Amino acid sequence: MGESGELTTVETDKAPTDFLEAEESAALVREYGTFRPSLYKVFLFQHVAEAVKSGHLNLPQSYKYRPMDSYLIDRERWQRDKQMLLERAGLTGFIDPEPVLKTLDAALLRQYQDTNAAIGNNPHLNFRADGSFYVHTPALDDNETGTLQELFPQRHDVPLAQVLDTIDQHCGMLSAFGHWQQTHTPQAASRPVLLAGIMGLGCGIGVRKMARISSRLTENKLEHVVNWRFSLENIRSANDRVLKAMDAMELPNRYRREAGRLHTASDGQKFEVRGESLHASRSFKYFGQGQGVSAYTFVDERHFLWHSLMISAADRESAYVIDGLMRNDVVKSDIHSTDTHGYTEAIFGIIHLLGFSFAPRIKGIGKQTLYIFRPKNRADPDWKIAPDKTVNADLIRENWDDLLRLVTTIQLKENTASDIFRRLNSYSRQHALYQTLKAFGQIIKSLFILRYVNEIELRQAIEKQLNKVELSNKFARAVAVGNPHEYTQTEKEEQEIAEGCNRLIKNSIICWNYLYLERQLERTVDPEAKEKLLRTIATHSPMSWAHVNMLGEYDFSDEKLRDSVGVLPPKSVA
Repeated sequence: MGESGELTTVETDKAPTDFLEAEESAALVREYGTFRPSLYKVFLFQHVAEAVKSGHLNLPQSYKYRPMDSYLIDRERWQRDKQMLLERAGLTGFIDPEPVLKTLDAALLRQYQDTNAAIGNNPHLNFRADGSFYVHTPALDDNETGTLQELFPQRHDVPLAQVLDTIDQHCGMLSAFGHWQQTHTPQAASRPVLLAGIMGLGCGIGVRKMARISSRLTENKLEHVVNWRFSLENIRSANDRVLKAMDAMELPNRYRREAGRLHTASDGQKFEVRGESLHASRSFKYFGQGQGVSAYTFVDERHFLWHSLMISAADRESAYVIDGLMRNDVVKSDIHSTDTHGYTEAIFGIIHLLGFSFAPRIKGIGKQTLYIFRPKNRADPDWKIAPDKTVNADLIRENWDDLLRLVTTIQLKENTASDIFRRLNSYSRQHALYQTLKAFGQIIKSLFILRYVNEIELRQAIEKQLNKVELSNKFARAVAVGNPHEYTQTEKEEQEIAEGCNRLIKNSIICWNYLYLERQLERTVDPEAKEKLLRTIATHSPMSWAHVNMLGEYDFSDEKLRDSVGVLPPKSVA
């Protein structure tokens, strides 16, 4: 190329055109026979972009556009150790696709029959003129949207620092804040400094301001502790200690819908980011002219906030659902719910193969495409809820081995689902593995929608669990008294550390509430009164915080009221 970036005459003779369509090749030459380099560059860039998205062109050193195989278990290792890897992942039952598809075929047909047979007895199901349907979900009486505030101290606000210290004495959460240099053996950080660090970050006050408004703390000491001990790993470990302490209690199990089965949910909450951040994204809808991120939080039936992560506000939440489900050191989910943003057909397929049930709340569920295995004529013409398309079982069989390799990679935690889906989503929708995931997920999605229509208990359980996530989002802003709508941190890890401290405070308050309620039950001697108290607890949420003083205490002594910065001129002496 010349200095201006234009192709020279010599280069135009050598410019490859085999990749162009016939019409594009013809358009490159003007009527008088001269080459059009500017148009050639447009075509070249378009075809390069298409090749990157389709996976025909990969960038090995890229963050987003590496070859798909580099995100999965190495193909040679997979072929050599497949049986062992599948055993470790607990996926040996999926080696052969035929029995899997046969079982799903029978289950899907039976669910069509059951759902259509029950339509006459389903008062909450209605049909539109175009044949689509909508279903109403009546609210539960015990929806746990009300809090247990009347059971907690009414005339005494418990300081937040006292709550955190009490929980530390109960489960030792502060011992998780070790020095990040393992070879370094300094003296243990003092409890007040660690508590101040948690509150400074988790309440959105800031470390420096926290030091200035606290007695007996210096800014240097607090910043040193935060810099050297507040790693993301330490904060997650501290949260896990609180979760394990609650998991050992009996009272939280009162909130389970089924014994031995745990329903979880997740949802994102948008926050503006103050300052330029590579991790944030712009959204006029949420941030006006600013930019922001989303705090994606996971909560279970017992109100345990068991995982959270920070994602760009522009990212679809569905790719991160599996990341949370795979972090199951303390909480092991059986059925998981999200709103519409947390679901795709591909996610349905992956979650099923990983051994979870997926139960999202899908907007416009009655207009979703439903599937059935071939032949389609097995569908009864009298069915009011009928399949729209057939399952592409041949595609699933053809790519089953790659699908298993992907699921095994996630199950063995050799790569995260969000990294894999980030690459899959950067491809065009014609990528074979993506199409296979989608085809398999269409089976699971159809099964779920038919069950959703038929089972009012399932719909109510989904609504109930998603209400808990919404309450936890409200709780997060109540804790972040210093800055409830934005993050001052611009780096992703710093944001996750601040959010992890916020979650640690919330979990500590919930744990404190459980301990307090257990003491109330122990003091209640009358069996009838105890049973009544248990019923009240089970039908209201322990995610209560009005009795906790997040704001600290004010000092109205003469010494503190005296002008300390000389705003007013000194009074003249007569």
